[in-house]
Amino acid sequence: MKFKAPAFLMALALTAPLALAAYADSPALPSAATADQVTTSKLVYGLLSDSRYAYRPRALDAATSKDVFKRYLETLDGSKQFFTQADITRFAPFEANIANAIRGGELEPAFQVFAVYKQRVGERIGYARKLLKQDFDFSTDDRFEYDRKDVPWAASNAELDELWRKSVKNDWLRLKLAGKQPAEIRKTLDKRYATLEKSVNELKGEDAFQFFLNAYTSAVDPHTDYFTPRTAENFNQAMSLSLEGIGAQLQRQDDMVVIREVIAGGPAAVNGTLKPGDRIVGVGQGKSGPIEDVIGWRIDDVVAKIRGKKDTQVRLEFIPAEEGVDGKHHALVLTRQKVRLAEQAAKGETLTIPAKDGEPARKVGVIKLPTFYQDFEGRRRNATDYASATRDVAKLLAGFKADKLDGVVLDLRNNGGGSLDEAIELTGLFIEQGPVVQVRESGGRVTVNSDRSEAVAWDGPLAVLINRGSASASEIFAGAIQDYGRGLVIGETTFGKGTVQNIVDLDRWPSGEAQRFGQVKLTIAQFFRVSGSSTQHKGVVPDLAFPASVDATEYGESTYDNALPWTRIAAVPHTQYGNFGALLPKLEARHASRIATDKEFQWWNEDVEQFRAEKAKKYISLNEAERRAEREKQDRQRTDRQAIRKQLGLDLDPLADDSNDDGLTGNERDIVKDAAREKAAEKRPDPLLRESASILADAVNLLENDRPLSAQVLPQSTAVGRWAD
Repeated sequence: MKFKAPAFLMALALTAPLALAAYADSPALPSAATADQVTTSKLVYGLLSDSRYAYRPRALDAATSKDVFKRYLETLDGSKQFFTQADITRFAPFEANIANAIRGGELEPAFQVFAVYKQRVGERIGYARKLLKQDFDFSTDDRFEYDRKDVPWAASNAELDELWRKSVKNDWLRLKLAGKQPAEIRKTLDKRYATLEKSVNELKGEDAFQFFLNAYTSAVDPHTDYFTPRTAENFNQAMSLSLEGIGAQLQRQDDMVVIREVIAGGPAAVNGTLKPGDRIVGVGQGKSGPIEDVIGWRIDDVVAKIRGKKDTQVRLEFIPAEEGVDGKHHALVLTRQKVRLAEQAAKGETLTIPAKDGEPARKVGVIKLPTFYQDFEGRRRNATDYASATRDVAKLLAGFKADKLDGVVLDLRNNGGGSLDEAIELTGLFIEQGPVVQVRESGGRVTVNSDRSEAVAWDGPLAVLINRGSASASEIFAGAIQDYGRGLVIGETTFGKGTVQNIVDLDRWPSGEAQRFGQVKLTIAQFFRVSGSSTQHKGVVPDLAFPASVDATEYGESTYDNALPWTRIAAVPHTQYGNFGALLPKLEARHASRIATDKEFQWWNEDVEQFRAEKAKKYISLNEAERRAEREKQDRQRTDRQAIRKQLGLDLDPLADDSNDDGLTGNERDIVKDAAREKAAEKRPDPLLRESASILADAVNLLENDRPLSAQVLPQSTAVGRWAD
């Protein structure tokens, strides 16, 4: 079954009073909220419905209650594969009591709904495992309609039986097409479904509490979230790109936590003993603390034991990968340190655009920035080495400048945002001092946030590469670069998130309390470009567009039913370094001519069109002959493309020999091989990035060779190759 349980799973899960007989070993779901949860619920209500702190507070009335109830059910069963209409009818009294549940912390109904969910998961997975005892007929015209967002709740268990039969049949067929034999398929799927059941069964009351509160926060605003103390810690670590621990990426496989990657520079890497694939089976504190057996634990519970304060020691008991699950246990003591998560930091490389038609070769620097990260705590303490996207990009730009590169492409594809301060400061690397973004608070007051440094780290040609996954801080940066005429914006229209969030620590109100109530990330303002336009809904529209890889009706701010509308305010004065209007037709002509013979770009476009066509169907055939023909076609396409790459002398695809679908889920694959494949994927041909660099090289050549055009496009420039005088 392609299990679409809540996104919260992460190999976690929960039990409930109604299911105790079936799941005797699971943690019991509480019948009532804890005192801390009652306090937390009241505090969150005060922030979002009974204060002026939120940008758009929402009264907890009947309409909101109905919305919260709907979102809670979607969180638990968004694909409508567990609950029946009879269950939903049974929950009706809870919907009417939502306001009391949130305002007063009366959470018993929320736990009761989760109890039924837990029970239904057990029933459905039990049915799926029984189906594995039979054989399937793959010669019929059966099809599995997997998009169930808008379908009504199942009228009966028989209707759910049919849904699960088709889903299990699809899982079986995927493995069969991947070459697996019936006995192996039965074993794999039985284990898969049992693992999923165990995952749901492991969830605790605190998890159910978080799911319910987030149904409320998302009803207020699509970007408002509640974090428990543990999830708040994880969020802050992700933003700071650092943690205090041993420096290892962990993954759960079966009942064990396995090392997926050893992080360079961390204690585990420096020690050199642990390696990918090793299984951690016990954890102890200090040099002599007792070892706790962690086999069967949730991964976040194991991580909590391994992490700890810098310079403290942790004892690990592990089984080396090569010795198998029944191998000898080995012991290791590591001293925890602060570990920088460099994998998510800014990275640079240089692309060479070859000489052509009498124009010289150009070297273009590329900076890939996955997020606008900042170590907030480190900055508050004025630490000299705190993590900062701007600092890291500045270092890369200094290197590009020393190497006398011709231009820079800043790749913000799939950069979902991050720190507002970083977006402002990063913009400042490319402009002299001036406004970057306008922020309007709930009361209507508008503040202009500016770069106040006259220094410019890079004054040369610049392009910003964006796509639909570029959001928030990425849109602030790209919008400012576009408004200033500082560089070319290339790619797809961005996500369209034009709101500002802030983290509120709930422990700051009950004096003397710490790490008990969690945090709320809530919308406090809306940002506007210096031109006065909001990016809300509309996003940043590129100067030169690539074909859209995803439709705006499927992904982006416009898909949220309660997102803020687009609007605009007055513009603020700012420098206009350039106006690319006269240059764009020439760039578009060269771009069109180049991609007409660019195999990688054409293949990317074909893949996008094929993906969108398949997605539009919203179903998948369960006929073996049809599916096998599709698979063979994909295999031939992959092989043919690799042969053409070799013939033309293009960079090869390191994953060309991998099947598109092995039928397995992530935790069923060999972890070491899967991690290596993930690394190899980073080296796959990237036609969009290379074309962006080529477009920037075109701009450099055109402006250098046509001084009247250059004077029109860059009226403030006083020297060749400078776009920010």
